[in-house]
This record gives sequence, structure tokens and C-alpha cells, in this order.
Amino acid sequence: MKKQLLRYIAPNLLAMLGTSCYVLADTFFISLAAGADGITALNLVLPVYGLLYALGSMIGTGSATRYSLCRSAGDPSADDFFSNSLWWTLLVSSFFVLIGIFFPGEVLALLGADEEILRIGLPYLRVVLCFSPFFMLNYTFTAFVRNDHAPQLAMLATLLSGIFNIAFDYLLMFPLQMGMTGAALATGFSPIVSMGICMVHYLSKKNTVPFTKKRPSLKKLFASCNLGVAAFVGELSSGITTLIFNFLLLHLSGNLAVAAYGVIANVALVGTALLNGVSLGLQPVASSLHGRAEPAEEKKIYRFALQIAEGIAFFLVALVFLLGDPIISLFNSENSAELASYAASGLHLYFTGFLIAAVNIIRSGFYSAVGKAVESSVIALSRGLVSISLMAFLLSHLLGVPGVWLAFPASELATWLISLLLDRIKRRAATRRPRSRCP
Repeated sequence: MKKQLLRYIAPNLLAMLGTSCYVLADTFFISLAAGADGITALNLVLPVYGLLYALGSMIGTGSATRYSLCRSAGDPSADDFFSNSLWWTLLVSSFFVLIGIFFPGEVLALLGADEEILRIGLPYLRVVLCFSPFFMLNYTFTAFVRNDHAPQLAMLATLLSGIFNIAFDYLLMFPLQMGMTGAALATGFSPIVSMGICMVHYLSKKNTVPFTKKRPSLKKLFASCNLGVAAFVGELSSGITTLIFNFLLLHLSGNLAVAAYGVIANVALVGTALLNGVSLGLQPVASSLHGRAEPAEEKKIYRFALQIAEGIAFFLVALVFLLGDPIISLFNSENSAELASYAASGLHLYFTGFLIAAVNIIRSGFYSAVGKAVESSVIALSRGLVSISLMAFLLSHLLGVPGVWLAFPASELATWLISLLLDRIKRRAATRRPRSRCP
């Protein structure tokens, strides 16, 4: 089982690392082309990315998880979840396309942009919103490929789309001098590359995921989203955190503090992506074992995944303490001493939270994989919405800017305590709970 788990985790880690690299490259090129204002504009748009990714992940990853559980249980309704995910993702994403066409300026102003940031960020946000169907559909394409015993192809799709993004970032922003619009176009086309690679599996003889010509089912959507809440909050948490932190930092110190957080947030995305990679790799193995009713093996692979995640967390914390200044200098093209000062202290305080976040992310993902939607949702909602919001407002009021950086580790600690309470309640409850049924 450990070998099988590693076979899923390894490609997911590489895929998430590739995603992180193109996000960092995007930030680096924008810092060169537009300086601190460009990073500020990008950071104000990040919550929009977070919402698109969260909805796409909840529908796509949740549907793929429900598909695995139903298929393992021998339920014929498993065949309907892929097409149902596609239809609902297209319907939801059309709303964002309309906003991108008619109201991008109003959205950016609501996110906190002043006149100068609005001028720089408006074309970027418009392109991002118009490409929202592809950002969201990509989750369905890769999740079902991964759960259909082709994790290596899902990894390859993510890696090659990331390489495409980096290459076209440079080409469109500098030789073609398209600036922020070029950066948005490169990012917008990258999920199309990923989905094209995934089609290799869907058109092959190895594919067991059918497309059924049925009307979109709300019942199946809710059943899928029920298991996709952890993925939803995992993606949305960074967007919500960014949104709250942006407003607090604008109030406390202005645009440069937001630019510093832009550096921290994008570096932190690497850590979150790697831990999510372990969680995603755990999901199909845990779902399969749960469907075959092997609880002892479930516990073994959960502990093994947790060990891997904690190892990654310790490595990340050591990295920012040893190489924090060189990392910051990569994104500080104007050599702003104030930006560097904010970012240096922020990296050290913020990244300590990953030591506890590793436990919370794996536990929430595991609960989702085995059909324990309530437990998974409580942990995910605590760390991604409730605790992080409360801690950000409380600690920023008490400590100022350092309190904003400390909100992340404090919220992860609060979530960990809540998860311990959940475990205690579960042990006191009935020793056997009814297994989840397919809708």
C-alpha cells in the first residue's frame, strides 16, 4: 500500500511543484515589467483566482472522489459523474465570463485597487475572468484522469502546462511587449494545454471514464460537492486570506505592504501546493481501500502520508529561514528597502504555520476521501475561513503588521485543536458508522 501511495503522491507532488513554479515565474516577470505596483495588482487579483480554483476543485475533485467511491462499491451511477461535472462547471463559469466582459473594473475596485493599480490590473483581470471556464474545467479533466489509474499523465499535463505558461509569459510580456495582458493570456491558455494532454487518456483504450448524454443532475452535484468541500476550502483559503490580508495591510501600511505580502503569498503557494499534492495523492488510494472495507490499511497510508507532509513542512520552514533574503530579492526589482523589510519578517512568521498546516491538510483530505464529509468540512472551513479571518482581525489589531503575518500559524493551531476535539467526539460515539452510499 505504501508503494501504491507513493505512486500517486510522487506525480502529484511534481505536478503541484510545476504549478508553483509557473506562479512564481509569473510574479517574477510581472515584478520586472511593472515593479511593486504590478505585484500589488496581481495580489489584488489572487482572490479571484482562488474563487475560480475553489469552485472548479469542489466540482471536479468532488465528482472524481464520488466516482471512485461508487465504482469501488460497484454502483452503476459512477458512470454519470464525469459528464455531470463538465456540465455544471460550464454553467457556473459562464457567470464569471459575463463579469469579465461587463464589470472587471468594478470588481478590481471592490478588491481595493486605487486609480494607479486599477490602470495596471484591469486588462489582467478581464482576461482572467474570460478564461474562467478553462481554469475550472481543468480540475475535472485532471482529477478523473488521476482517479482512472493515470496519475503520471495528470502530472505531465500539469507540468507541461506550467512550462508553457512560463515560456509564453516571457514571450508575450517582453519580446511582444504586451505587459500584464500578456501575462494573463499566458496563464489563461495554460489549462487548455493541460486539458489537451488529458484528452490522450480519454481517447485511449485504457479510459474507463464514460461521457454520458444526460441532463445535469443537482442531486449528483450536491453529492459530489459534499466530498469536494475540503478541496474547495483548500483552494479558496488562499484567496480569502489574501483578500483579508490585503485590506488589513492597505489600512495599516499601504501598497508596499500589500506588495510584500504578494511576495509572501506567492512563495507560500509553493508550500500549500506541495501539501495539497500529498493530499491529492492520498485520495484515490484511501477511497479505494474504503470501498473495499479495509480500515487497518486506511490508517497505515494516512500515517505514511502525514509523515511525508511533515517532512515537506520542515523543509519549507528551513528554506525560508536560510534563504529568505535571496528569495525576496528576486521579486524586489526596484530594490525597495521597505518592501524587503516587510517581506523578510513576514516570511519567517508566516511559514511556521506550515508545520501545523501539514496535519490539517492531510487530515481533511483523508476524511473527504473516505466519505466523512462533515469532519472534512469542519477542518477545512476552520482553517480556510473562520479561524484565519478571526485571527487576522484580532492579531492585526493587537500587533499591527506582524499580527497579520502571525494569523496563519495561529489559525492552523486553532484548527488542529478543533480536529483533536472532533477525534475525541468520534471515539465517544458509536464504534461503527454507516458507510456512505452512492446517490
